[in-house]
Amino acid sequence: MQRIGIMKRRRNSALKGQIKYHIMAQSLSKLFTHIIFNTKNNDVKIKREDSTELYAYMGAIIKDNDSIPIIINGVEDHVHILCVMSKNIALAKLVEEIKRHSSRWIKSKGDHYKYFAWQGGYGGFSVSPSIHNKTKTYIEKQEEHHRKMNFKEEYLLFLKEYGIEYDEKYLWTD
Repeated sequence: MQRIGIMKRRRNSALKGQIKYHIMAQSLSKLFTHIIFNTKNNDVKIKREDSTELYAYMGAIIKDNDSIPIIINGVEDHVHILCVMSKNIALAKLVEEIKRHSSRWIKSKGDHYKYFAWQGGYGGFSVSPSIHNKTKTYIEKQEEHHRKMNFKEEYLLFLKEYGIEYDEKYLWTD
């Protein structure tokens, strides 16, 4: 008889009716996660010439948190991250680390970023391995997508697609 995949229950005749459990020794996971967040109130825009370095810095933060960055891209007012999350960190903690460290870093890039901040919230979406490549391509083509729709429209589509209930009055303000 098996118990929910992690324990196997066996009767051992040598133990005369006692039950011996074999516990799985490893914790394994591969959690593809699409993370989206934007700049606070769209007050300070991310300059195109700083974006590549910003995304590389974010990738290093993700690696420092035992996760694997796959692609990071965005436009002037928001960022998309596709990563494999570590089993040892919560999504909220990973996003907090990315925002906190990248915000400090970008402020060192000059007066343009003096008042830079990320919006308080974020979107975190699970990505099936079967659509991993589609999601990667979507993130690669952010500039192209945003010729047709703005961030708010895009974000609301994600919430609808994933069936996430929300109150729009709380989406855009901290």
